[in-house]
Amino acid sequence: MNTTKAVLVLEDGRTFSGEAYGAVGEAFGEAVFATGMTGYQETLTDPSYRGQVVVMTAPHIGNTGVNDEDPESGRIWVGGYVVRDPARRVSSWRATRSLDDELKAQGVVGISGIDTRALTRHLRERGAMRVGIFSGEVAKTEPTALLGRVRTSPQMKGANLTADVATAQPYLVEAIGERRFTVAAIDLGIKAMTPHRMAERGMRTHVLPAGSSVEDVLALEPDGVFLSNGPGDPATADAQVELTRALLERRVPVFGICYGNQILGRALGFGTYKLKYGHRGINQPVQDRLTGKVEVTAHNHGFAVDAPLDRVSDTPFGRVEVSHVCLNDGVVEGLRCLDVPAFSVQYHPEAAAGPHDAAYLFDRFAELMRGDRGGAEPTQDANKEGSG
Repeated sequence: MNTTKAVLVLEDGRTFSGEAYGAVGEAFGEAVFATGMTGYQETLTDPSYRGQVVVMTAPHIGNTGVNDEDPESGRIWVGGYVVRDPARRVSSWRATRSLDDELKAQGVVGISGIDTRALTRHLRERGAMRVGIFSGEVAKTEPTALLGRVRTSPQMKGANLTADVATAQPYLVEAIGERRFTVAAIDLGIKAMTPHRMAERGMRTHVLPAGSSVEDVLALEPDGVFLSNGPGDPATADAQVELTRALLERRVPVFGICYGNQILGRALGFGTYKLKYGHRGINQPVQDRLTGKVEVTAHNHGFAVDAPLDRVSDTPFGRVEVSHVCLNDGVVEGLRCLDVPAFSVQYHPEAAAGPHDAAYLFDRFAELMRGDRGGAEPTQDANKEGSG
């Protein structure tokens, strides 16, 4: 194991000493914690983690190694990586290399051997904040100088990161089997499993750059539009909000997840705000208020939609209600339009990695495009798990 010394410095001055994990050097970002016990490869390659230093709350990380089948994009996106007890050897038949080697190969600076439980408790009490990881020679720098560098690094609030992670050119993911629908997916940081889940349901998906215009979208004659997950502050997504409003005016069916939920919320006239420490992991309890069913869901968001839970809201596009809510803290986890064909959730229904409880949402999107109803009202069996 790597015995090169490393130090983690939080914005408020608290520090943790450990050993280098992955590349040696320095990394900056927003310190956040992820509560999943598995799925670290999908977490690392999720573009939604751009600009964040991820602290794994599970103590033992890396035992299943890394393979070429599970990544959600073509690279690791996290700004840095923090683990307590890295695996000494890989023990999965699917692995082609170790996590430590993959982090080194992609230049991702990490730290191991620290008390991640104490760090997580600190972030829960003080909130997500900027952090720096320093290893090797730079770790010997005067602590006050390192703290100064952390405090001058970029903040997540106000950050516009979609251009960093979105595709530059459109690409196509064909339907599996018979093609039933054509979908235009706005890439704000989309995960590879998402168009695959739609393909399983007969959706031919055109993945478009984040800055696509309404003319670009309508030229494809889509049956529906998907707004993907992604990193950054939704308050900066003005172009995508205007696109969504144009789609709602034309009554084009819209389904958004994560960042896409926040964009739909803004398009409907709601505000967004930064959570104290966010939701990240594959074990977050959410209630579908329509059916009463509780789902275990995969999350990665530090911002949320500010919509009332206790009433139906009147918006420029008709009536809207909160469809899903987090059972841990009451945060809005979904929106449902009653007068236009649009809905969204704040979490990840593609289940990579994570539970399959929310797979039915892709079926609900198919129903919306099929036009079985006037609004976004699901049929009685829409909450059954689909082919995901």
